Amino acid sequence: MPRRERNKFVKRGQVIEILIEDYAFGGKGIGRIRSEEGVFVVFVPNTLPGQLVKARVEKSKKKYAECKLIDVLQHSDDEVTVPYQDIPGAPYIQLPIELQHQYKKESTLSLFKRIGKVENIEDLFDEFIASPNVFHYRNKMEYGFSAIGYDRENKTDIDEFTLGFKRRGVWWMGDNLEKDSGLFDKQVEDNIKNIREYCKKTGLAPWHGPKKEGFFRYFVVRKSYKTNELLFNLVTTSHDLEKFDLEKFANYLVALFGDRVAGLLHTINDETGDRTIATSGSIQLIYGKDKIVEELLGLNFEISMKSFFQTNPKSAEKLYTKVVEYALENKEAIDNTVVMDLFCGTGTIGQIIASKATNTKIVGVDIVASAIEDAKKNAERNNIDGLQFYAADVGKFLNEHPQYKNNIRTLILDPARAGIAPKTLKKIINLNADRMVYVSCNPATQARDTEELIKNGYQLKKISLVDQFPHTSHIETVVLFEK
Repeated sequence: MPRRERNKFVKRGQVIEILIEDYAFGGKGIGRIRSEEGVFVVFVPNTLPGQLVKARVEKSKKKYAECKLIDVLQHSDDEVTVPYQDIPGAPYIQLPIELQHQYKKESTLSLFKRIGKVENIEDLFDEFIASPNVFHYRNKMEYGFSAIGYDRENKTDIDEFTLGFKRRGVWWMGDNLEKDSGLFDKQVEDNIKNIREYCKKTGLAPWHGPKKEGFFRYFVVRKSYKTNELLFNLVTTSHDLEKFDLEKFANYLVALFGDRVAGLLHTINDETGDRTIATSGSIQLIYGKDKIVEELLGLNFEISMKSFFQTNPKSAEKLYTKVVEYALENKEAIDNTVVMDLFCGTGTIGQIIASKATNTKIVGVDIVASAIEDAKKNAERNNIDGLQFYAADVGKFLNEHPQYKNNIRTLILDPARAGIAPKTLKKIINLNADRMVYVSCNPATQARDTEELIKNGYQLKKISLVDQFPHTSHIETVVLFEK
């Protein structure tokens, strides 16, 4: 076998400083190393043109390297100061929102041109929909406890009781959240340091990643924008549990947040893996109730700790409005027909379409059984008839129900980040629907599927972008395909 040529510029594991010059889709900043031997390209996610950054080389190929961001050493001239604590979940918070939108739009449309082979994508562009809340838009946050913290002044790790977020690129190091990050609820985040002090005073240990031991693991908070209530979940190991007074902790949260506290749950997670809620283990209600209610476009949804629900509900309303607008554009292909909602999650889109259509039957399919349970309960709560939900793999479901072939006029698709598996996409194409409204949280996989759909007789009619996650590289797309 011939030896793979190595580049002469960087090695895997090497830490480099590099100036970011361009921006590629998905928040990848592009830096270049120049020498007599030519130009070598370096990709660093979550960076911006104009930043000088410190990064670790993760993959080193002949012509390019992929890195992990460690630190921003110098900010870009486009960035402005904000009154929030910087966290890994908001790499672009210092970039004015209009510039964030510009980067997202240009890089997403270029994907459809390059991967989807849609040359005239700019002509098919419908609109860019901004998030109604630019800051404090999230309805869920997970804070991690750690026995290893980060000293921001000396830029080094220290042994200390930490509650906040993982340090970027370092799985075993926590970074204390001292104040509002600008993403979640200000009152909660300004109080995280007080909750940390309360837990620290118990003398029980926070989780130590490398040693895989400790008591405190996670503190998870869900918020309802409809009621302004907060649902808390404290995740610990069972070790030393008898030394911690859960009811006293619930009273402490009520003292901090008053009647905003909907409930406190306690989860035992003795697994050594780095997951919030263990596959084994128990969840128990300590105080109040175990669910909160959120409203989307006039429909109510009950959310438990484990429910999947849109993280930015105000922006989700805008997203769903656009999906429904595309679906109902040809009302004749909706009324008195069966509409299929594949990868339906908790069935929100189907419910909204059913509530606005006449005599329409919705068939929703998703592999996540708990999401389908939620979908059924929500449909009941909202008194919407004509909905059928199935917990099944989409590909298998279509195999087992050949009666839908040639009988579906409108199809809704909303797959997970990995997109639609090629075999499943073939089965979806074989349904021979007149039109598809395809929602995606990962336009790269959607652009890949677009090429396949066009080969099979579909035309991309229009595309909209919805900014569900300001200050990150994520963007949602809504695309209408018609035969």
